[in-house]
Amino acid sequence: MSPPSLTESEFSRICRLINDSLHPFTESENLSFSKQEEKNILLILSQVSNETRRLIQSTDTSSPLNPNSQNHHCLSQAIPHLIILLTLECRYIQHLAGNVLVTLSEFLASSVKSWEFFIHSLCICFELSISNISSCSFEPSITGLGVSDSDLLSVVVLFKPKLKNTSLFTVAGIIRILRNILKFLKEECDDELVLVFLNSISFSILNAPWDSMDEIFGGNGGEKDEPRTLFLGNFIQLLCSFVEQFSFAEGLDESVDKHEILSKIISLVPKLFSWCLGKRAEYANMSISQYFKHKLLVLMIRLSFQISLDSMVLVSWLQLLHIYFEDLLCQPLTEVDNQDDCLEGSPFMLSYSDGEVHGMHSRHLQRQAIFLFLRCSSCLINPSKDAIKHYPSDAMSELSYAREKGSSELYAWLSGYVPVDKLVTHETYGEKFINFSFSLLKLYMHEDDILFKLLLELLSLQACEEQQFHKERRAPQDETIDVLFHVIYIFNPVHLFHLFLAELHYDYQVLLDYLISKDTGISCVEYLLRCLRIICDNWQTFTEFSVYGKLRNQLSNKRRKILSESSNFKVEPSSRPVKTKPLSLEKTLKGGVEYRDTKPMYELAKDCLLSLKKSVEKLHQKNLFPYNPEVLLKRLTRFQELCFKK
Repeated sequence: MSPPSLTESEFSRICRLINDSLHPFTESENLSFSKQEEKNILLILSQVSNETRRLIQSTDTSSPLNPNSQNHHCLSQAIPHLIILLTLECRYIQHLAGNVLVTLSEFLASSVKSWEFFIHSLCICFELSISNISSCSFEPSITGLGVSDSDLLSVVVLFKPKLKNTSLFTVAGIIRILRNILKFLKEECDDELVLVFLNSISFSILNAPWDSMDEIFGGNGGEKDEPRTLFLGNFIQLLCSFVEQFSFAEGLDESVDKHEILSKIISLVPKLFSWCLGKRAEYANMSISQYFKHKLLVLMIRLSFQISLDSMVLVSWLQLLHIYFEDLLCQPLTEVDNQDDCLEGSPFMLSYSDGEVHGMHSRHLQRQAIFLFLRCSSCLINPSKDAIKHYPSDAMSELSYAREKGSSELYAWLSGYVPVDKLVTHETYGEKFINFSFSLLKLYMHEDDILFKLLLELLSLQACEEQQFHKERRAPQDETIDVLFHVIYIFNPVHLFHLFLAELHYDYQVLLDYLISKDTGISCVEYLLRCLRIICDNWQTFTEFSVYGKLRNQLSNKRRKILSESSNFKVEPSSRPVKTKPLSLEKTLKGGVEYRDTKPMYELAKDCLLSLKKSVEKLHQKNLFPYNPEVLLKRLTRFQELCFKK
């Protein structure tokens, strides 16, 4: 028997419960409460939260609540009581009031119109709070939001006096509520509600007077500057989640321009660096600084995939990377020992010193910083068609400058790792560039999501550089040609693919895990498709590739767990690779006797890919593969034909 549908009376009962129980506290002119009064408020909030949860679980939320102005009025009377509690100094009350608002949003999700009014009301609270803490007075956005202007105007009139005691804590609390609601939407996968949320947040971000916030965040802050830290941390988290959701942006309201809102967030990036870290990366608290750096890099990387960045933005981002991440860009690429023995924040890390833990965290930042650096340089060298559209018709000199800037940045960075100016005629050139490529690849092997982004970026960069190299035959000493020459060889896709498979120890089941993973599946199959095409077109390079003995012994432990029974080896399925001895190049039999696998790298790669083909075919025949792999199987079939032909 299905649960009963949500009724008007139940909705009104929740609103009355909030109004009647909190009214004696929130309507008081004096919002300073005794310890006993604070306890009473916490008990009331717990009661409201539990009752709302009970209704969510006991009613059929698929039957929509009938939206009407009476419901809107009921909501507009209840929300202020909870918002006022966010202005109190008691952190427990703030937190629980925020949780009640998030639960209320889940309760209203069955009625798009009522939910839309609720979200717009929260965004109005956000804008009013920003107005109160900044020196710039402005009116919240109420037009073009899908709710009647008169309803929203009444919300503004009602909420404005309630938020007169707003602080950074209040704004941080509202932002946390909005972010938690977005997390709920991601789990529900409700496109219509997500679009309502994106529309409403877009208007608020576009409307807020961010320039006036320089006065609040202009200083460098300090370790005890908790309101500032909470506000900035929550705000950057919200922006990261918000930008990530723009895969749904095709359905945005016509009054909201996706390019406009993302451009606005891009314009905030330099401000956010200054507010969070100081103008010269001089923020004192190391752990908070590391967190801000991580989130800012996440935001920039996500923005770079959502919108074509023009050359001015790319150059400014490269400058930010040099100011705030120069140490990571120049840091050696070799791995930290025991880096993957435990999760960050695990109690098992207590045995490490602060310096060692910092080193582990910095590896993650280094991966992000280097990836963003390569992406910015690549976009300057090879701008997308959308980016070229933003150049003036007579701006070929600007386009040429962008390409030269990207090339010079890349050349300078490579020079820090490989003496590129001395290697052109040096007999060890091949060994040097393979060592560098191997070190770069090894750095990313334990972060699957960014690993394939890097590999795809290097594929695009190498293809562009090779095309430019043949186009722009200038003097041999020309730095642009020099960097093109080195990129072609250092990021050779056939060589990188061989090293990638070797790092997996040619374990086709790890490749299969990548392909069926919801996090890496799309990027992995794209990488395999592009590489297989390149390999089939450059067959001799693929079959003749080999690495040097010293490098061959350095391969990582990215493979499935191997169990030894006598002299037999069995593959034990695992959701994630487990650290073991590198058995594909150096196997251990019972008794501790070691022997080397003398197979050429081509043979090892062939066996791996053909085993992958068989496994994918079997899963596809049983309809167990999560998507249609026919294009991948066609590429693998062509690869198989070339193997048999050889």
